[in-house]
Amino acid sequence: MNLLGKRYLFFALSLLIILPGLIVLATGGISLSIDFTGGSILEVTFEEATPQPADVLAIYENANIRDPQVQTTETGSFIIRSEFLDNDKRDVVLSSLSKEFGETTVQRFDSVGPSIGEQVTSRAAMAVGVSSFLVLLFIAWSFRGIKNGYRYGVSAIFAMIHDVAIIFSITALGGLFFGWEIDSLFLTALLTVIGFSMQDSIVVFDRIRENSSSLRRLDYETLVNHSIVQTLQRSINTQLMTVEFLLLALALFGGVTLRQFVIVLLVGLMSGTYSSIFVAAPVLVVWENKEWKTWFKKNKATA
Repeated sequence: MNLLGKRYLFFALSLLIILPGLIVLATGGISLSIDFTGGSILEVTFEEATPQPADVLAIYENANIRDPQVQTTETGSFIIRSEFLDNDKRDVVLSSLSKEFGETTVQRFDSVGPSIGEQVTSRAAMAVGVSSFLVLLFIAWSFRGIKNGYRYGVSAIFAMIHDVAIIFSITALGGLFFGWEIDSLFLTALLTVIGFSMQDSIVVFDRIRENSSSLRRLDYETLVNHSIVQTLQRSINTQLMTVEFLLLALALFGGVTLRQFVIVLLVGLMSGTYSSIFVAAPVLVVWENKEWKTWFKKNKATA
């Protein structure tokens, strides 16, 4: 099974998934939750009336509360995002809502200060950066006995960037069509996918290292392809049996509040398995053969 012979098709498939999301990011961006921006979320239901979102916004504007945004849910509740509300402002809003629309039930109220939101954002970026750097050092050290061992670390980081790009692409498309936003659960899913991606890449790379001694007479591309085939069944079966089926069940039958998190995690872990086999290892072969030197020559020959 010559998987590496189709490596450019795998690269094209990844770009086909990533590029639409990057276009959405470049044109509209992704909404950030109050976990990162700071602010308040008030979710309420009304027993006696069903007001229009504009009527609810008017209550906030009359109370001099900035940046209110109203979203309705399938269950009939209203989710109102705004600037940070202390308890006094929250009580004023609830009193006005009850007076205007009747009995009001609070389903949820969350508040995050602006400074805390900034800290969460900076520390999230730091966590991703530091974890990536440490993984690069670990892989380079583990494969120090192989020629050009640092390439394994760089290829694993490249596969991780691929998986992160997939996650942001899916989330951007989800934000465009379903109103998704980046919150603390998204960060949890992102760091989990990074860990799984690195683990899968190391499994494949470790088999390449073992075969480099026993099959040293093979050319590098054949050796890497043989190593991928040896780990293919184990990687797919382990991922499907331990994680993917469970996440799929949660996505189909779980609650609405966890659906975005579960779908992002489901796609991200699937991408992690895919990238370790069809991205990280092929990158090693492209690097070893220095194929970028012939890309434009092939185009000129074809012309």
